[in-house]
Parts: sequence; C-alpha cells; structure tokens
Amino acid sequence: MSSAALLEAGRLVSERGTSSRTEARTAAESGLARLARTNRPVGLADLSDHCKEVASDIMYFDFSGLRITVVGDLILDRYLEGLVKRLSPEAPVAVLLQQSERDVLGGAANVAANLSALGAKTDLVGVVGADGTGARLLDMLERLVGVRTDIVVDKDRPTTCKTRVASGAHQIVRIDHELSNFVQVETEADLVGAARNAAEQADVVVLSDYAKGACSDRVIRETIECATRAGRPSIVDPKRHSLEIYRGATLITPNRDELMNAVRMPCETDAEVERAGKRAIEHTGASILLTRSEQGLSFFSPDGHVLHLPTATQDVFDVSGAGDTVLAVTALGYGANLPVSQIMRLANTAAGIVVGKVGTAVVTLPELYAALEKQMGSPRGERGGLVTLHQALDQRERWRRQGLTVGFTNGCFDLLHSGHAVLLSKAAEACDKLIVAINSDASVKRLKGPSRPIQTEESRAHLLGEMRMVDLVVSFQDDTPIRLVEALQPDVLVKGADYTEDQVVGSEFVKALGGKVVLVPLMPHQSTSSLIRRGLGGIVSNAAGSET
Repeated sequence: MSSAALLEAGRLVSERGTSSRTEARTAAESGLARLARTNRPVGLADLSDHCKEVASDIMYFDFSGLRITVVGDLILDRYLEGLVKRLSPEAPVAVLLQQSERDVLGGAANVAANLSALGAKTDLVGVVGADGTGARLLDMLERLVGVRTDIVVDKDRPTTCKTRVASGAHQIVRIDHELSNFVQVETEADLVGAARNAAEQADVVVLSDYAKGACSDRVIRETIECATRAGRPSIVDPKRHSLEIYRGATLITPNRDELMNAVRMPCETDAEVERAGKRAIEHTGASILLTRSEQGLSFFSPDGHVLHLPTATQDVFDVSGAGDTVLAVTALGYGANLPVSQIMRLANTAAGIVVGKVGTAVVTLPELYAALEKQMGSPRGERGGLVTLHQALDQRERWRRQGLTVGFTNGCFDLLHSGHAVLLSKAAEACDKLIVAINSDASVKRLKGPSRPIQTEESRAHLLGEMRMVDLVVSFQDDTPIRLVEALQPDVLVKGADYTEDQVVGSEFVKALGGKVVLVPLMPHQSTSSLIRRGLGGIVSNAAGSET
C-alpha cells in the first residue's frame, strides 16, 4: 500500500472518533493484561505476535487531529562542517576548511519540529534572548507547519546555542553559548501564563527540560498541575538530578544516565533497570519510559507492569536529538490513546530512523510509514527495487555528510551471473556505499538487440537491490550513464577491466573532482551474451566485448 493510501486510510480511522481508538486500546491492552498476569517482565518474544496484531492500527493512524503543548528549553543547534587537511602553524590544532553552515532546531523546539513533521498541531512555550540567535530561532519556528508559538523574549539572557564543528562524520569540538540559571521571576510568570493557556487546549502536555533555565520549579509544577486539572496526560523529559520535582506527571522519559544519577543505582541489565525504575516510581508516582541506547526501551508502571523492547539493529551516525523524537512520538501515542506496547514500538522505530541521520533531525510520517511497512514484511526503498534520481541524490547527500565514500558502477545486468557478483563485490570493497545504475529496457534493446533484455528493468533492479553489497539501484534511459555520473558525483567509478581507464564513461569527470577509477579483472567466459548463446543455441547475436 502506498503512503498516500495509508494516509487516506488514516483519515478514515481518525473520522471514526475517539471511541473507536479507545475500544482498540482496550482490546489491545487486554492482551498485555493477560501477559502481565504471568507475574514476570514482558519481553520482545511475548510482544511479537501481539504487536503484529495491532501494528496495522499504528500505520493507519492520522495524527493531524491531535494538539500537543510543549513547554521547555529552546535551543539552536548550529553545524559548521568542512574538511581538515593540515595542522595550524600557530598551535598543535587542526585547521578546518569550512564548507557549510546550517542551523537546526534543538531542545523543545526540536520536539515541536518532530510533531510538525508527523502531522500534529503544536503549541510551543519557551524563552529566547533578545539577540540574533533568538531571531533566527523564531524565524525557523514560523516556518513549521501546524506550530503556534508563545515565546517570551528575555533581554537579560542569551538564546541557548550549541555550535558543533565537524569534519566529515567526526565532530571536533562543541561550543555552547548559554545561561543555565533559572529565568527571572517576571519571565517565569509569563512562561507559566503561556503554559496554562496552551495546556487547556491540549490533548497532551509535554515538558522538555534541558536544564537551560526555562523549566524552573514553578514552571514544572504549574504545567503538570494544569494538565492534571484539564484531565490531560503530562509527559516529562527530565534533566534534574532528582526526579521528585516531576511528581504528578503521567510519564517520565529519562535516559539511562539520567535515571542512574537520579536514583543512584546501576542501570545496565534488565534486572538493574527494573529495580531503578521501581525506585523512580516511588519518588514520582509516574510511569517511567527508559531509553537505553542500543538496548532499546523499558517501561515501568506504578501498578507493576514491566515491558522491555530491544532496539532493531541499525547504523548509528548521530544520537543528537533522538530523545526529542522519542518524546514527540510518545506524546502522539498517548494522545491517540494507543497501548504502551504500540507506543514503544513507534518510538523505537522513530529513534532508529533519526539516529541514522547526521545531526539533530526529525522523522517524517512517510519515513515512519516506510519503516513500519518494512517491519511488517513489505520492504521498500533502497532494498529490492529502483529509486528515482531525486531519491538517489538525497541519499548521496546524506552519505556525504556522514563522511562516506560513494562508488558507482553500471551495466545491463541481464541474467545475473558469478562475473557480476565478483564485479559488485570488488566495487563494494572500493567504497563505503555502492550505487548501481542499470540500463532501461529501451536502452538494453538498442544496445543488445530486439530479443533483449531477458529480464525487465524492474526484475533486474529487484535482484540487484537484494544483494548485500548494493546500496542503491537507479536506471538510465540513455546509451551511457554520463548524466547520472555528473549528477551523483561519485567518489569511486568502477568498471570491468575489459575497458581502459580513459574508456570508462565519466572517468575524466570523476577524477577532476578528486575521485578515482577502479578496474576490476573479469572472470573468463562469464558474460550474459555467452551464457545465452550456450544455453539457448544462439538466440542473440554476439555483442562486442564482455558485458555487464
């Protein structure tokens, strides 16, 4: 089912109203209740079948009917990126040749950005300084769809800004410009008033406490009390060394270090985090959703329910802002009245997407749909089929920011054989990520004759996409891939050694950009044309040279 169809189905589910969602949650949680009666923690093995039964409900939900209030510390994350090629003659430090500068919303602002990307309506309450950084942050917030802001401007404090300097995928230094003291009484009163007004209209109230001064004791207490009076759940991402200030909240979402520091107990094994979670509940009366990095998520409730959900295996490039994504998705889950097992799976999936991106980032609804479809056994995207040039360019840019080298090879790849496997394996060894470009059906027919291709473009792309050494498959209509090479600008160009370097299409272009050309020795007697002649008695004419 396409993302558009999923979204339409989501609207239909949304139109059924809250009562249907409540019924779905009741039915789903009855399964959890049966598991809980075993008087042991519930793990992934217990949840797998249960989650499959209800996962489709997640995928068809439309969050656009929800309004979330976010109160907290607003941060501007600034990234200075470039290359380090030498040391300074002035001191033993690296010299960065800056190539780009970009600003990203952080802290509570990133929570709002994630909610916007997932389709919800958001009221954001926070404070900025009367400075250029604050103006930049406010301008970025104005561009978010569905986000209303009630931001207090305090001329006596700077806007919190974290500047990260990076070369490729390696962060060199972080520069923090901030004042972490609590806001003054006048600013505090303005924040409380704004939080109170927003909470009265919300489905869920979120506190994003980064310990940068906005979340004073009074702001925390009155925000939680407003949510309680309105009958709305309140969710807190904490930074305090004591969790007791958050008493009265519905859910608290510490990471492992935050929980360990708050209760002064080890938090490594499941047994240890269960004991620590129980202690945190004693201090707060709230449920605890613990984020455990590579160990996934753990949930503890005051009535004794314990759930552990390991994380899926993934490439982790940057954990900046992953907690904001978990907080946003969890708030949506509570607002949609989803059972905890579904909320955990949604949050875990979203976190897995965002840590694969560079820097503070958000998860979009199409990305979440695609990941959920893949979990349900319907993989799509860069595995198992073609991507468009636009998609390939987007992925190429993400790889570039991660400091990864990108390789490129091309061919017809009609009837895959061992020669193809050797070529692709050697190509993959020469780079971090490999893009394979295949001739379209019309292009193959022009080059190889009217009886070719044997396999359609879609079939060839699917087979290539399932090979572990191939990261992306694109197609081209021309006789040569020169336009693709110029658009994608690979670092490594790979071709069979039946070509000389100057004969490889795009070689001069790639070398001019600082890239290289790799020629792979061919396996003897391995070409699609020769295989067809031997197997089918010469249906196709002999094509000049060996073929990929």
